[in-house]
Amino acid sequence: MAQTVPTDDSPPSERQPGAPKAKVLIVDDDERTTMAVWNALEQLGQTLVVANSGEAALQHLLNEDFAVILLDVNMPDMDGYEVASYVRARKRTRHIPIVFLTALYRDDTHLLQAYSAGAVDMVFKPVDPLILRSKVQVFVDLYLKQAESAREAELRHRLQEENFRVRAEKLSTE
Repeated sequence: MAQTVPTDDSPPSERQPGAPKAKVLIVDDDERTTMAVWNALEQLGQTLVVANSGEAALQHLLNEDFAVILLDVNMPDMDGYEVASYVRARKRTRHIPIVFLTALYRDDTHLLQAYSAGAVDMVFKPVDPLILRSKVQVFVDLYLKQAESAREAELRHRLQEENFRVRAEKLSTE
């Protein structure tokens, strides 16, 4: 079961009309953790997407772009490391930052395994809302800046093409 809910609980003075939103994928089989993460992140005003299994997360990743993936390490059927390996194997998703969530694995061996699997960070449960929100905000800001840069590059490209077309028409007319 997956759930997508856009959130925007920021004060009206901080919201920009029509401002793009980033999607954050929360993957955890424990409903309590999902709620804690959701509550910590809803203040960011981004779109939060919840998947309660690795398979559901991969389904979302087939069709949607995400700023960051918060991924539980210890899940039944498909653990977080396996999900991360699928994410890293696809060209379309390999750039998405993965932050592992774990309550069990705090030793150096598991940290090394997480970073080897492609994680950029690891957050320990129970999650500290302030720390989690701060970490996710960095990835959201980066994602939105990259998206804005891509939009600006596309606009410049279209303007150059239009400029070339107008010049070509002017030359052919002369």
